Amino acid sequence: MKSDRISVIRRRSRVSKRIIAQYFIVMICFIMLLAFGIISGWLVCQLFIWYDTSPLYHFLAFIRDNMLFVVSGIILVGWAVITYFFMARPLKYIDEVVSAAEQLAAPDDKEIVLSAALYDVQNELNLVRTRALNDAAIAREAEKRKNDMIIYLAHDLKTPLTSVIGYLTLLRDEPQISPETRARYTGIALDKAERLEQLINEFFDITRFNFAALTLEQERINLSFMLEQTVSEFYPVLSEKGLSWKTDIMPDVELLCDPDKLERVFDNLVRNAVNYSYPDSEIELVMTADEKNVTISFKNRGRTIPPEKLDKIFEQFFRLDSARSTGTGGAGVGLAIAKEIAALHGGNISAQSGNECTVFTLVLPV
Repeated sequence: MKSDRISVIRRRSRVSKRIIAQYFIVMICFIMLLAFGIISGWLVCQLFIWYDTSPLYHFLAFIRDNMLFVVSGIILVGWAVITYFFMARPLKYIDEVVSAAEQLAAPDDKEIVLSAALYDVQNELNLVRTRALNDAAIAREAEKRKNDMIIYLAHDLKTPLTSVIGYLTLLRDEPQISPETRARYTGIALDKAERLEQLINEFFDITRFNFAALTLEQERINLSFMLEQTVSEFYPVLSEKGLSWKTDIMPDVELLCDPDKLERVFDNLVRNAVNYSYPDSEIELVMTADEKNVTISFKNRGRTIPPEKLDKIFEQFFRLDSARSTGTGGAGVGLAIAKEIAALHGGNISAQSGNECTVFTLVLPV
């Protein structure tokens, strides 16, 4: 990092060094030419006999008698002219860079073009322009996905709320219904209310992800025990879809981390595996560790994720389920938040999918 910064500084100062070098070279050449001119003129004048009637006699005599002042005046005028010329060049370059900066304020498809001496600066500014255009395009796409997601979530909120109100209304208006029917209506209303709670939590996820910076509160934990506890907590969720665990967790692995946020990562990865697994299949959880990293993989059997979608599943507000089922599929921020938490820990999450098998791999530094 330090060497990269030094190379950038050297590259940016190349123009200044070139101008200074050229300035001194021109000044030296000017003094040498002046000295050569004086010596040559003196030698030429010695070849002739000058009379006071000659028009040049008095002029040459004045130069001879005031040689020091004449030479000093020529040097002063030459220095002023050369210095002005070399001061005008960097000022011109500054004007070009200011104009380019104004173009960067509202970047467009037109490339920045500077003088040949500013070739390196031109490349850097065009690189910044390209990044700004890419970031703007990504921001627009994320904003569009966010707005679409809010519309879908608002619609999804209305569906379970309508059901809850409808079944509670039936329970209120029909006091003589059988206990079995009452229990069934109550169960349906509870399921819809839980779905409503899940959607509201997703709204909070969107808010936290966009308006709050994640910070870590680290402590040393037994990661093996934490994963085993996660496995036990998800048994009821897996049993609803006829799923089962297949685990291989290395014992007594300790890690310095933020346990609450890391639990959020595990929760998102497991729920993602549950939502997109075939019924009556296994979810494999494997954890290994070496001197440098802890590697945790979540493997499930389900529809193969297309390569074009596999590259986007960690983007915020991206949902794999295009059908947008209200029973599965969240707001599209779970995996994005998980990846950010992993990055804050110095780790990474990657995904692979093929042959109806998907594997999410979490790597954390020890």
